[in-house]
Amino acid sequence: MKCEHCTRKAMATAAQHMQWDFVAVIAGMGSCGCCSVAGSSECSKKTKTDDQENVSADAPSPAQENGEKGEFHKLADAKIFLSDCLACDSCVTAEEGVQLSQQNAKDFFRVLNLNKKCDTSKHKVLVVSVCPQSLPYFAAKFNLSVTDASRRLCGFLKSLGVHYVFDTTIAADFSILESQKEFVRRYRQHSEEERTLPMLTSACPGWVRYAERVLGRPITAHLCTAKSPQQVMGSLVKDYFARQQNLSPEKIFHVIVAPCYDKKLEALQESFPPALHGSRGADCVLTSGEIAQIMEQGDLSVRDAAVDTLFGDLKEDKVTRHDGASSDGHLAHIFRHAAKELFNEDVEEVTYRALRNKDFQEVTLEKNGEVLLRFAAAYGFRNIQNMILKLKKGKFPYHFVEVLACAGGCLNGRGQAQTPDGHADKALLRQMEGIYADIPVRRPESSAHVQELYQEWLEGINSPKAREVLHTTYQSQERGAHSLDIKW
Repeated sequence: MKCEHCTRKAMATAAQHMQWDFVAVIAGMGSCGCCSVAGSSECSKKTKTDDQENVSADAPSPAQENGEKGEFHKLADAKIFLSDCLACDSCVTAEEGVQLSQQNAKDFFRVLNLNKKCDTSKHKVLVVSVCPQSLPYFAAKFNLSVTDASRRLCGFLKSLGVHYVFDTTIAADFSILESQKEFVRRYRQHSEEERTLPMLTSACPGWVRYAERVLGRPITAHLCTAKSPQQVMGSLVKDYFARQQNLSPEKIFHVIVAPCYDKKLEALQESFPPALHGSRGADCVLTSGEIAQIMEQGDLSVRDAAVDTLFGDLKEDKVTRHDGASSDGHLAHIFRHAAKELFNEDVEEVTYRALRNKDFQEVTLEKNGEVLLRFAAAYGFRNIQNMILKLKKGKFPYHFVEVLACAGGCLNGRGQAQTPDGHADKALLRQMEGIYADIPVRRPESSAHVQELYQEWLEGINSPKAREVLHTTYQSQERGAHSLDIKW
């Protein structure tokens, strides 16, 4: 018999008909011992390999059940999806479950209310950093241009008592630039004896968590060591910005606004960099949908405000993004850099070719009939699973893969663009994709502020401090020779 933890997840899966970020499924639940995959190459939860969007729409809802024991166990035997499988106790402990349940708007308002009380010694400087993939959601939802949506969001947050609102694009600059250098190094070092390729991106916390806790070292060795934009933004705010403002890191309460729930778990799992003196880079993560709910319940007639920057009184004059259809664009930027650095080839237009499905695409650099570089984008756990199986068989021909847990990429994160009954709002998503595509693209190499920060904050581009602040290591289970032999 399955434990209550597994049964509840089965019920949720059967009822909601959607591929959640795995944190959304398990937030607030305790863990159990019967569904661990850490000690076995066969997961005790039987799953399917298809994406959840292929599920029949007439699965029963718990609200429709009469609570009889027979029906309860029928739901317990419903198919468990790969995204749910990540929610076993191999990934999320009971303590983490409690912490995740606290990552909500109540924590945000607790600090806002604390700042209104007389004891100034307990006041916090409240900083909100907004992911660029969240802005198209606010633009589409409130029928605004992306620039006006950014200003409206900033003005609203400041009307609540937020002191600074930042854009995380500058953090993604660092993540991409460090990833570019690492790929070139790995490409030059790769050999039959030292297999450093393919390099797999590490910006998606759902994917990284899966790789660390389920797949183990054969896969984590391929993860790019560059920190994610959220992790870099935490250091920018709690280290660089704190020093500029003569504040200790613990005096800043840093909130991230992101399109997916997995960012909440990333905030909990982040190590404590020495420069932050025991303070987390992100204190609270709220999804775009959670912020939108706060806005709908508040006063939207507030005065708009320009987004702040890390550089004194300078404001962000326009919204920009990186060259990705629905993500931070690691693939496109690393591809161009590698083509130039390794083969002296200038690539202006990056051409994607869909293969198995629209969420598995490849990009190649060819010269005189020879393929010099072969990159791929693998979105959604169906494509991730296929990628892992091919890696195991030695039949995966790619040098680099941009891996994202959400089918459709970051814009399709389950923390935004959802209908009231919990399905993806496809019409809103199409509108968001058009809005995102129209945002001007800025290459990370072109940012004078980033180059300034490398020197002023990190003591040089390749300095020991840059390595410490911008790179990470991965925890992984000791899985032995059969680490990839997982029967789903």
